[in-house]
Amino acid sequence: EQRTTNNEQQTTNNKNLHQMSNPQNFALIGAAGYIAPRHMRAIKDTGNKIVAALDPFDSVGIIDSFFPESDFFIEPERFDRHLDKLRRKNHGNKVQYVSICSPNFLHDAHIRLALRNEACAICEKPIVLNPWNVDALQEIEKETGKNIYTILQLRLHPAIVKLKEKIDNSSPDKKFNIDLSYITSRGKWYFISWKGNKEKSGGVATNIGVHFFDMLGWIFGKMTDLHVTISQPDKVSGYLELEKARVKWSLSLDINDIPDQIRNKGQRTYRSILVDGEEIEFSEGFTDLHTASYKQILEGKGFGLEEARTSIEIVHQIRNFRVK
Repeated sequence: EQRTTNNEQQTTNNKNLHQMSNPQNFALIGAAGYIAPRHMRAIKDTGNKIVAALDPFDSVGIIDSFFPESDFFIEPERFDRHLDKLRRKNHGNKVQYVSICSPNFLHDAHIRLALRNEACAICEKPIVLNPWNVDALQEIEKETGKNIYTILQLRLHPAIVKLKEKIDNSSPDKKFNIDLSYITSRGKWYFISWKGNKEKSGGVATNIGVHFFDMLGWIFGKMTDLHVTISQPDKVSGYLELEKARVKWSLSLDINDIPDQIRNKGQRTYRSILVDGEEIEFSEGFTDLHTASYKQILEGKGFGLEEARTSIEIVHQIRNFRVK
């Protein structure tokens, strides 16, 4: 029995060594954006490599800090062709994962591009803009046998994990009162870019709030009621009821909404979550959450389409709510 245990351990060790000596090939869509460097670092920190990158903008010198040998494309057609050629060569060059950091409205198409090339997709949030897109992508997962993952890094934040444990251990009949405020001020450029276009970004609630709504749904359960009180291009607020929580929420891009004592320090971002009047401190600890997300994905434990569904349903209803 001891010999069997030792043999099993040796097999596991050999497997881990094999994985370390055989890095996975990644492709990256959206190399010039704000979030792309976090994905590049996560891929590098997990011992893997980017072999091809795509972006219509060629200001992507950041790639040199991580994968200077990566091929680079500005046309999606040539990028798609390149992935197909790597797949057909079958000499260890095939791409196993495509990381997607493109504008929100292109996520669905780029996920499909990844799966067509027999690669799994790792997509930034929001994974899609509409709930029915989740259903369609689940069908393609079944057809291709490839997985679609998304980055829901707040679920890995130590303070949020601790909060979930507390809520899970509370009385089943207990309903919590939540106050959520998130203000991340943006300049005029924001409203000229795709982020300021509701059809492309999904609006403020989708673009800056989807990860908070995911976190709330993960901890407090499914949505039972929703009301929007303010809906403007730069701010949105309202009321959300979940199975175990009543949530007053406010999201804004306006620096004037940041409390004076915070703004006077030169800070342009403010986030606050109160649970029954108690502040949940989670301003720190964000640095390595993308790397932690990638580690889980590579271990087959990543967050998939179904995990993302609740937050997509919430932001879709907010976007389409008619404020009277």
